[in-house]
Amino acid sequence: MKGALAIPLWLLLALPAAALPVPASVQAPHYQVLSIGDGDTITVRQGSGDSVRVRLACIDAPEMAQRPAGPAARTALQQLLPLGSPVALAVQTTDRYGRTVAEVFRAGTPTAINQTLVQEGYAFVYGRYLQQCDQASYTALEAAAAQAKRGIWGPLGQGLIKPWDYRAHQRANQRAHHHAHQPNQG
Repeated sequence: MKGALAIPLWLLLALPAAALPVPASVQAPHYQVLSIGDGDTITVRQGSGDSVRVRLACIDAPEMAQRPAGPAARTALQQLLPLGSPVALAVQTTDRYGRTVAEVFRAGTPTAINQTLVQEGYAFVYGRYLQQCDQASYTALEAAAAQAKRGIWGPLGQGLIKPWDYRAHQRANQRAHHHAHQPNQG
């Protein structure tokens, strides 16, 4: 398929040197991937049948509107976690939007998908929310991706601003637009 993102099978199965064993906090039973929202959000089904929105911890992928990097990050996540894939979660918290924040592990692999996205240059390390993560591993993976000019560190990321700065800029524009359309009280 022309233009499709190809992630080698060896990469999906390889254990990066910086990776650690699956954390003891990984929750069993496994979940099943129902959908991929963007480059760092998925929906999974629990064994009970309930669906759970999961925000991938420790990383921040470009927003979908940040073309072409946002859609490329989503495609990478879709390839790493095809629909129906069994996954395990190392849950950290719940965010202000009610999403479960977790490191996500594909069944049978010791490396978090979160780390793979950073390693391949489809997500930034989210320093603001890195406290519960293996900071050294994530930052080393990001540095290696940047040095190798993979993904967002190469042509894909030309002119790309960090997703957290992009969202802040969008919020500021919305506030300015909202205030510009308020009737004058006078």
